[in-house]
Amino acid sequence: MLVKTYSCAVRGIDAIRISIEVNVTQGIRFFIVGLADNAIRESQQRIESALGNTGFQWPHYRVVINLAPADIRKEGTHFDLPLAIGILAATGQVSADRLEEYLALGELSLDGSVLPVRGVLPMVLMARREGFRGAIVPKKNLGEASVVEGIEVVPAADLTGVVNFLNGEEGIIPVMREPGSVTPELAKSENYRVDFSDVRGQEAVKRAMLIAAAGGHHLLLIGSPGSGKSMMAKRLATIMPPMSMDESLQTTIVHSVAGRVGPDEGLIRSRPFRSPHHSSSHIALVGGGSSPQPGEISLAHNGVLFLDELPEFRRHVLEVLRQPLEDREIHVSRAHYRVVYPSDFLMVAAMNPCPCGYYNHPEKECNCGPGIIKHYLSRISGPLLDRIDIHMEVVPVPFRDLSGHKEGEKSSVMRKRVIAARNIQKERFSGIIGVSINARMGPDLRRKFCNLDRAGQSIIRVAMERLGLSARAYDRILKVARTIADLEESEQVMASHVAEAVNYRNLDREGWSG
Repeated sequence: MLVKTYSCAVRGIDAIRISIEVNVTQGIRFFIVGLADNAIRESQQRIESALGNTGFQWPHYRVVINLAPADIRKEGTHFDLPLAIGILAATGQVSADRLEEYLALGELSLDGSVLPVRGVLPMVLMARREGFRGAIVPKKNLGEASVVEGIEVVPAADLTGVVNFLNGEEGIIPVMREPGSVTPELAKSENYRVDFSDVRGQEAVKRAMLIAAAGGHHLLLIGSPGSGKSMMAKRLATIMPPMSMDESLQTTIVHSVAGRVGPDEGLIRSRPFRSPHHSSSHIALVGGGSSPQPGEISLAHNGVLFLDELPEFRRHVLEVLRQPLEDREIHVSRAHYRVVYPSDFLMVAAMNPCPCGYYNHPEKECNCGPGIIKHYLSRISGPLLDRIDIHMEVVPVPFRDLSGHKEGEKSSVMRKRVIAARNIQKERFSGIIGVSINARMGPDLRRKFCNLDRAGQSIIRVAMERLGLSARAYDRILKVARTIADLEESEQVMASHVAEAVNYRNLDREGWSG
């Protein structure tokens, strides 16, 4: 008997419909064809044990399973459940009447339990797009699956429950979210455990972070150990605007594909904060591997990517950042696949000014010679540095500020100013596809919206000549100046805005060429 069930293959962050054809004839062999990986080929042992332990019979016939289309590589244990359903339907142990209406995915335990898998959200979205009535998913994946509107989600705890559901018996109750409805998962508010009110002093650095959040500008913090670089970087997401529904959905899809969505967790509402260690490989950063998954820069999509101890990263690892910083997506090409992951993040990097960390420290002495300092800084290339809009020196906070009782400005207050500036930019760029913040302006938009008066032109001309700035640095200074003007609700970019933006090219002022 020949039957068909349906599942998915995940390519990048997109899901592709896979038809599973199961044919049972005379014989005793078992075959899986259609570019299946080892996890799928090993499914025979899991399925056979699960069937036996739940009272079903493993067919003592020749079983041929074809995964179509055959030219797409299939990976993952989520094929266990649809394969088991197909075998049961082909041998008459479950009704095949509803198989074409439902997508199925889930890993089987040896006792017949359905275990959670990664990539559920994009697969359920694909099921809705392809016109399926519903999707049978592991019960622990219900949270992320149920955020998709207009499709039945069948939470499966074990194989017996799935069989009873397909046979039309009482048991599992499907869940469906109507368009426009609000579920508890969607109603969850952001959950940040840190706040800028915890930071004492450092008003200049807070100002730089406010500008970075308002215009989407990348930021580099240079300062001695213990000056508060990491502490402030971890609070940057708290002053960024709340994520829209589309941003939450995109972020959750990336984390779902990477298997980072927790049991029963729905949409991700808080902006991600990712802080990879400086020993991370370039694959860990950009994604890929033998079984491709998103890397850290994609897990930071719509959030913050924090690179602490920037010069300690291997140079070739840092260089892979240059493309996603410009294009806001990363292309991973290997011999057997090519995938595209989104990577629209705000990067904050932190570094010491020298190997010992105390160059220009107000109290401690630096023991590094000029040659050592130059070699240390040369670990970061000029082209990468050029792509970072704001360079900010972080000076240690005096004891009187640390021991004072005055509370710093709250993140909620700073966020209101960021949102107001973003609204100005949103109105300015309305109707322009792909541009919503100042950092994304192209040359044409920059020339249109960053007009300078005579005093501003004089300031930037002198800066270009004395500091030897590149054309890219010139472009980014004007974008930062435009953001500063937006924070002050100024239509015109004034000389004071340009002067402040030039002041944020810290490493350029020191004559570092990379």
